[in-house]
Amino acid sequence: MLRSHRFADKQLGYRERKQALSNLVQTFLATFADIGVETWLMHGTLLGWWWNRKILPWDSDSDVQVSEASMHYLASYYNMSVFHYKTPRIPEGRYYMLEVNPHYVNREQSDKLNVIDARWVDTTSGLFIDITTARYNYTHPAGEGMLSCKDGHEYRDTYIFPLRDTFFEGAPAKIPFAYKELLEAEYKQKALTLTDFEGHHFDEDKLEWVPVPKKIDPKGDAEKKQAEEARKQKEDEKKKKEEEHKKLVEEVKKKAQEALKAEEQKKSDSKPPPPPPQKGETANVAPQGQKPSTRSARDEPPVSKQPGKPDPDPPAALKAAEEKVIKADAKRDEVVKGAAAVAP
Repeated sequence: MLRSHRFADKQLGYRERKQALSNLVQTFLATFADIGVETWLMHGTLLGWWWNRKILPWDSDSDVQVSEASMHYLASYYNMSVFHYKTPRIPEGRYYMLEVNPHYVNREQSDKLNVIDARWVDTTSGLFIDITTARYNYTHPAGEGMLSCKDGHEYRDTYIFPLRDTFFEGAPAKIPFAYKELLEAEYKQKALTLTDFEGHHFDEDKLEWVPVPKKIDPKGDAEKKQAEEARKQKEDEKKKKEEEHKKLVEEVKKKAQEALKAEEQKKSDSKPPPPPPQKGETANVAPQGQKPSTRSARDEPPVSKQPGKPDPDPPAALKAAEEKVIKADAKRDEVVKGAAAVAP
């Protein structure tokens, strides 16, 4: 249901909405007659008039049109005006507001966001009537006398004027001159004769659209239930297969990791132990409980050269030198002793 959310605070029931729409149309037609603005029914509202001079019960709003001069007049003198009605049908009283779109002056159909030029709003329920402007299109390819609206509708003015006087929802109203041709062009001829539509049947005796209770089809319900169960079973099977596939993939990954770990352990066990350190080398053996160092020799500080032990067997040249020194010492001793004997 279309409502103005600035005012609506709840969803109306079927009968309550019908009554509110009827009051909406009556107050609109009465107000425009009082202020001297000519307006006429169009679109779905005109189709409702065709059937029984009332709003179609499944409609959520109403549609009317005015001339371009009338829209200028409304914008100049009645924009945002509020009207209060208290009648036997509205004993508690109700406020209605006329709101004109500030973009009404734009005549182009390209303005898709502002196709509605004004609205008559029920400030209690939020329901409204859309008011569009029928403007003469002086550059239309079809020539003079073409009317167009920003919502895309176009008409020859002889289809609209002169307007016909009638009644709608119990109030005086006006409709286009060629109303039937307009309805057939917009909704096709079938819409003027089809008596079953939107869950309603048109009662020729009561001249009223009557709601048709929804038929209960046990067979159809059983088939729907069976189809739903089959769909659910199919989804469960698909989910089960996905879980089994996921579990299988995880098991394969786990076995692959275990095989790789066993292979690495096998290689580690079959590797020969490192050779013992040679003379002058220091084994890289870490104290118990610590890991061996992995630093290279160039990272270690240099080791100072330690003094070696004397060689037990000196070379031959060294022996000859020692014997020569001993002989020289012995000769010196003999010379010293001879000198002592000659002295007085």
